[in-house]
Amino acid sequence: MKITIVSGARPNFMKIAPIIRAIQSAQASGKDIHYRLVHTGQHYDKKMSEDFFEQLNIPTPDVNLGCGSGSQAEQTGAVMMKFECELLEHRPNIVLVVGDVTSTMACTITAKKLCIDVAHVEAGIRSGDMTMPEEVNRMVTDSICDYFFTTTESAFKQLQKNGIDGSRIYFVGNTMIDTLYYNIDRIIQPDIWEENHLSRGKYFLVTLHRPSNVDNVINLKNLLDVILRNTNGLPVIFPIHPRTKKILDSISYAKPNLIQTDPLGYLQFVYLMKNAKAVITDSGGITEETTVLKVPCLTLRNSTERPETVSIGSNELVGINPSNLKPYLHKLHNGIWKPSGIPPLWDGKTAERIITLLIKLYSPVSIVHSVAIPIRAEI
Repeated sequence: MKITIVSGARPNFMKIAPIIRAIQSAQASGKDIHYRLVHTGQHYDKKMSEDFFEQLNIPTPDVNLGCGSGSQAEQTGAVMMKFECELLEHRPNIVLVVGDVTSTMACTITAKKLCIDVAHVEAGIRSGDMTMPEEVNRMVTDSICDYFFTTTESAFKQLQKNGIDGSRIYFVGNTMIDTLYYNIDRIIQPDIWEENHLSRGKYFLVTLHRPSNVDNVINLKNLLDVILRNTNGLPVIFPIHPRTKKILDSISYAKPNLIQTDPLGYLQFVYLMKNAKAVITDSGGITEETTVLKVPCLTLRNSTERPETVSIGSNELVGINPSNLKPYLHKLHNGIWKPSGIPPLWDGKTAERIITLLIKLYSPVSIVHSVAIPIRAEI
């Protein structure tokens, strides 16, 4: 069995690392399974790419398509053209795509036009917000791929609602949580810890990347002003993308308790996340990690594709109005944050379940297209 694994951007890297380990484990036990790792180059900054491969022990990709610059449309076209050449030269039994970045959608379309099966890891999640490019990527990918590996039962039900035959959907858990568990004892204290005399539970961690929050200098300034006014003078750590830093630098924005830092490696970032009083973010993936770490999380969005982080986990959906933060921060300061748990099958064994299923699906003597689902921990 030959699998082509697609990786394009930082969120993908955490999701493919455990899958590759699971394949290597299957190979060691004598299974006839081989993979080819394709990096589309969608994230081409060293901090966004090479550092993550090194820290997560991901092997050097077999090929880097180098599709890093340009608009969404330009990236999509570049990935499709170069990935088509890759598949024509190295045709697999199945292409495995993860998450919801541009590369996920582009490679799915390309593979299906060449009549190659596609499996989508993290299928079925929806925010309902069509202004998010990721939502379009999810919907297109899920409309044409062949097999669906879901992180939650709600994602499973969403796919059924969309008319997907249940025999092609598998509830397996969350590979990003596999990576978190695997690395939790390897996390690294970043240099800014000692430099700024940080201590556990005595600072906030902020991550912002959505255009609505960072592209307009007035919106960004207002958002940071509200955060800094309502965090009781505690340090606010802000790993900042170079493009966002230029925006802040244009107005010489600096506050005594705002600590700006370059983008961090995975192991350093998880260290800061694990030890923070709370995380304020507009990311989806971070809400999953904070849920498992049981760290309070405030999400600056009106909707989320990961509702389990709110209904079960430690996350609260604050909305896009910065002033909404105040009552949530008040709860934090008074020690009355809600109790939280961890969603089912977020147990560190998701990648093993995925590879076990793929081996069964593509075994010449065992076809499981009609296996009852959802697939749970017995796989």
